[in-house]
Amino acid sequence: MSSDPPGFELPLRLFLGFRTLIDELHAELARQGHPDLRPMHGFVMQAIGTRGTTAAELGRRLGVSKQAAGKTVDTLERLGYVERASDPDDARRKIVRLTARGADSLTRSARVFDALRARWAETIGEDRLRAMEADLRTLTPHDVFRLDVPGWFGYQ
Repeated sequence: MSSDPPGFELPLRLFLGFRTLIDELHAELARQGHPDLRPMHGFVMQAIGTRGTTAAELGRRLGVSKQAAGKTVDTLERLGYVERASDPDDARRKIVRLTARGADSLTRSARVFDALRARWAETIGEDRLRAMEADLRTLTPHDVFRLDVPGWFGYQ
């Protein structure tokens, strides 16, 4: 009889670690003036980027339909995180871009993630955390900024 945990526990523990970090991030962002942000919004704003994008391109980046991307953009626009503007290169197209509030939320997110990482380092030790990060880099694809998670999760 093996003392190893069952294989299905590994993905659940990895996901639970992700979920723990994201839940703590959003609790802190709420305290810092961004109570309406949801995990999906972070992926969307990262996919919009600093230069902006069209709804069709946003859908492709996220792995979702243009309509699904548009609904999320509608929500973020209503909350003041993004705006739609005419494309300077093609007046027929609309560009979605971050507002100052959207950029602020991403800047704050980066700081909160740094603080959360530091807390994990305090809990398990910097050496163990660095080893875990190195092991995950070995085991996972090099493209850490895959934004197609919404589509992968079936958000359409």
